[in-house]
Amino acid sequence: MSTLRSWGDDSNQEVTCIACGETLNREDAREYDKHGDRWSRKGKEFEYLCKPCDRECCHQNRDGLEEALVTAEAGRTDRKTFLRRFCELTAENSNPN
Repeated sequence: MSTLRSWGDDSNQEVTCIACGETLNREDAREYDKHGDRWSRKGKEFEYLCKPCDRECCHQNRDGLEEALVTAEAGRTDRKTFLRRFCELTAENSNPN
């Protein structure tokens, strides 16, 4: 997977869509920042989505989502355990007490 070398220098660079695996020119892709802050660029390596996959994504606020996924061990535990942990975390964070 390629990263953007410098602002505006994306000609002839190929990247891979993290959703479908398609390889495409960087200029035809959309940047994806799993932390939801693509404007803070210093020291970051971005992942990319092709335009069709980007259109299918939800573009709502993701504050705290990445931390919840990590805490619930997304990708490191079985589906049932992950879903139970994620639901527990979501319930805890939405409880005003």
